[in-house]
Amino acid sequence: MTAVSRAAERREHVLREAVRQGLLDPELSPLAAFVDLDGVAATVRALREAFPGAPELPAVTHAFAAKANCLVPVLRELERLGMGCEVATGGELARALAAGFPADRIVFDSPAKTRAELARALELGVAVNADSFQELERIDALLAGRPSASRIGVRLNCQVGGGAIAAMSTATSTSKFGIPLTDPGNRERLLRAFAAYPWLTWVHTHTGSQGCPLDLMARGVAQAVEFAGQVTAAFGAGRVEGIDIGGGLPVNFADDEVTPTFADYAGQLRAHAPGLFEGRYRVVTEFGRSVLAKNGFLAAYVEYTKSAGGRPIAVTHAGVQVATRTVFSPDAWPLRIEAYGPDGAALRARPVRQDIAGPACFAGDLLARDRALPPLRPRDLVVVPDTGAYYFSTPFRYNSLPEPAVHGVRTDAAGRVEFTLVRPAEDPWLLTDRDGVPEPEPVPVPAGEDR
Repeated sequence: MTAVSRAAERREHVLREAVRQGLLDPELSPLAAFVDLDGVAATVRALREAFPGAPELPAVTHAFAAKANCLVPVLRELERLGMGCEVATGGELARALAAGFPADRIVFDSPAKTRAELARALELGVAVNADSFQELERIDALLAGRPSASRIGVRLNCQVGGGAIAAMSTATSTSKFGIPLTDPGNRERLLRAFAAYPWLTWVHTHTGSQGCPLDLMARGVAQAVEFAGQVTAAFGAGRVEGIDIGGGLPVNFADDEVTPTFADYAGQLRAHAPGLFEGRYRVVTEFGRSVLAKNGFLAAYVEYTKSAGGRPIAVTHAGVQVATRTVFSPDAWPLRIEAYGPDGAALRARPVRQDIAGPACFAGDLLARDRALPPLRPRDLVVVPDTGAYYFSTPFRYNSLPEPAVHGVRTDAAGRVEFTLVRPAEDPWLLTDRDGVPEPEPVPVPAGEDR
């Protein structure tokens, strides 16, 4: 049996058990999400094997990009697996601390860090990557008379170009991130910053993520390594303690194959940036989507079916609130859809072309357009694989749609599935609490089926 079919078989096994245990129910819980914790552990192992610690890389910290899945129980699992955590806001920093990450395994990246956020990070000893010359000046003022255990770096925009998705490309000539390395005078100004700030000891770069080819990402890292060499030549060995190479490994959303792999990327880095592997620098990575995407899926019931213009439409409970990027930019972020019966068994009927619609009240709320799937009926289930990063963990509150429950999944050697609650489902009748208004009385739902 192939790896692809094993992954699909596992999803079906988990889905059937979720239905049996009532975690999915057409009335009580018509939408839920699942995180494969066994898969997460296997992915972390693959990451470590691709970037071995010794002797070539004397110290490697793999910091998970919290933006990809900021649910505290998921972060806690990654901490238990020995990862660090990359955060981009004060809120993500709070979640990383709540998950138990020690300060020296947290990296704070953001182009808009406030003075208070910086002060807090420096007080805790969290690593900080400055995004601009003005931020370097602010850090210097905060450090005056107050030494910090934080390791501090500067983010370089190596300006090597963009990938297929402009919004995911962060090393273009006009990117908002980092200090543009090839703009006139900036290289010299950066060297003066290293001369002026003895606490500045790291270099950071990140070329982009989904849609960026591996050689482009590796060439961005090569530019950072080359600049670190310039600093060393100017100020002596050890002046740059480490290089944070960011993350960004793209994910294959077309099928269950994991490609490219961390090993593929490490090979590109060896080809383009061999100096990274010569033992001179500590290394930090910041992978996010590639750690979690394939280790999670959404499942939603079909509420109604209809036909428009001769094309069937299945109206489900999964849409823009949990698949925001796909709904608003379907060509850049296509997702697979799988069809299952009410009991969680895969449907095998001859496919027909149909739309898979979400519950929101605008025409574009579609998970898939004109997609060939077995005919769907009310109370069937649709599964959306590869959504463990960014999708259900970062819901969009359009139409006051509630957040779905998220369940962690483990399977023992006998095939028994164990679920742990990662995030409870939001009660739509309690959403008014956020506005400081007591909830109204819910309307009773009569019993009965419409299958």
